Formats: sequence, structure tokens, C-alpha cells
Amino acid sequence: MASIPATMQAVLVTNTGKDSTLVIKPIPVPVPSAEQLLIKVAAAGVNRADLMQRRGFYPPPEGESDVLGLEVAGVVVAAGAQHKSWLGKAVFGLVPGGGYAEYALLHAGHAMPVPAGYTMAEAAATAEVFLTAYQLMCKIGNLQAGQRVLIHAGASGVGTAAIQLAKTIGAKVAVTASSDAKLALCKTLGADVLLNYNSVAFEQALSAIWPDGVNLILDSVAGAYVSREIPLLAMDGKIVLYAMMGGKDVPQLDLSALFKRRGQIICSTLRNRSNQYKTQLTQAFYQSYGQALAQRQLKPVLQQQFNWQQAEQAHQLMASNGTLGKLVLTL
Repeated sequence: MASIPATMQAVLVTNTGKDSTLVIKPIPVPVPSAEQLLIKVAAAGVNRADLMQRRGFYPPPEGESDVLGLEVAGVVVAAGAQHKSWLGKAVFGLVPGGGYAEYALLHAGHAMPVPAGYTMAEAAATAEVFLTAYQLMCKIGNLQAGQRVLIHAGASGVGTAAIQLAKTIGAKVAVTASSDAKLALCKTLGADVLLNYNSVAFEQALSAIWPDGVNLILDSVAGAYVSREIPLLAMDGKIVLYAMMGGKDVPQLDLSALFKRRGQIICSTLRNRSNQYKTQLTQAFYQSYGQALAQRQLKPVLQQQFNWQQAEQAHQLMASNGTLGKLVLTL
């Protein structure tokens, strides 16, 4: 193995808040604990959570790196005593922070081998969206073959992963998106019902198409969407909220409509879960769908790669809501 330097370059946030900027500065290379791997980062996924962290709304868990970046792909260059078998191997996985740097720490239980034929950029575009979609749809939503799921932001990273997973499960999929181009992408991934929320009221359109209701709704919007979604639910249906792009307040919430359907509203995050939970989630996902990834029956939708020194441009593109799938920084 090549020698590991004492310092590395990392993308750091200055002036956290609405006027934040990104700068590249040297910081110490982290040292892996007994349960961690040190990754020489080849690529890091860009996520909306990174934009939120810059604004001061989504801090890292206590004790974790405050460098941006929640998923990486690269080669293991150092490892805890029980995990030396990972040395030299190409891996990808979730990190609690630290991805926008030349080296990052990855919990050994969260590491997955990069599938043969995948580029590092493709691998870096996979973990956050597929593990999030798997958690929301399978672990929380318990989606079954023949059921119906509504996925908001269908052309987003999580949306594109969720469409593919839902179709693999055998569910019917409806999506919302802001443009016909985004809906066209969703259709290629298998979506059955395509709703442009700028031209139709999604709840009216979908209730006409699926009068028996929806078993599961994956909602990254929240806000006023919640009240619009409740009447769409089938009996025992679930709304799973995993972001609040539309705001944290829910106006005019009619609980009687939720009671009538025995419905559930569930709030879910992934970053602040325990290492044990993430290990179990990662291993369950990879056991169920690792082969599908390797065979590209499931695959990340990678819109664009940026040199990691262009992180600001990548963030601007993501903030514009013009993305189709994932953005990745390469080192």
C-alpha cells in the first residue's frame, strides 16, 4: 500500500448560512478506529443534504466530520484490526460526513464492494439513494407486489432509485415531477403514471386513475402536500416523509380523513441512525439487491460528473432543481 500522508485537501464550508462559500484547504487525514476503514476517495456523491448543511440546517452527528459528503467510492488504504481483509479493495458506502476530501472514514459494516464494471463515479452515486429508497419503501413502507406507490420528485436521485426498486418488487408506480423531460426519464425507469405537478393537481389526477387508493407515498416535499395526500391513501396506507422541501408546517391537517383510512404519517431520516442500524440496512440491501446492481437491473442514474474542485458548480446545479438523477464529484 502507498504511504498515507499526514494531511489532505478537503472542501470546507466558510460562513455557514445563506451566504456560505466552499473553499479547499488542508486538514489532517483521519485515523480509522477499530471498526473503520480509511478510503482514498475516488468519487463522492452530491446530495441535497449537503446544501442544507451549508445553510446550517443539517449538522453532522456529534463527533463526526463536518466536511460535506455523505457517500464515497474509493480504495481501502487502512483498516481496523478486525477488517484488514478490506485492504486494497474498491468499496462504496454511506459516511456520516467527510466525503468531499481526499480521504474519508467509512464504517466497515457500511462498506459494499464496487460491482464489476462500475466506474467509481457510478458507485459513488449509488449508496445514498438506493439505501434511502430501500429504507423508505421496504423497511418502513413494507411495499408488496401488486401494491401502488406514489413517488414525489421522481427524477431525483432517491426518486430514480425508488422507481427501480418498486418495479423490481412488482408494484405499480406513480411519480410527480416538474417537467416532461423529467417524466420521460421516469418512464424509461418503469413508472406507470406520470404527473407533471406544474400542469395538473396530482391528487385529483391520481384519484381518477387509481380510485382504490395508494398504499405508500414517498414524500420529500411535506408542507401543504401532506393534506393533499391523505385522501389518496388506501386503507392502512402510509405517507413516509423524508425531507421538507415544501416546508415544516402542515396547514389544514384533517386527522379524521387519516383515521378513516387507518393511515400513518411517518417521518424518517438516515444520517443520524446508529452504526448498527446502518450496518443491518446495508447488509440487507446488498443481500437482496447486490446481484441486481451487478447485473445493472438496478443502476444509478448519473447525470453529470464534476471535478471535486467544482463542488460549487455542482451545488448550484442541484439548487436549480434541474437535475435528472445524481451529481458526483470525482477526485
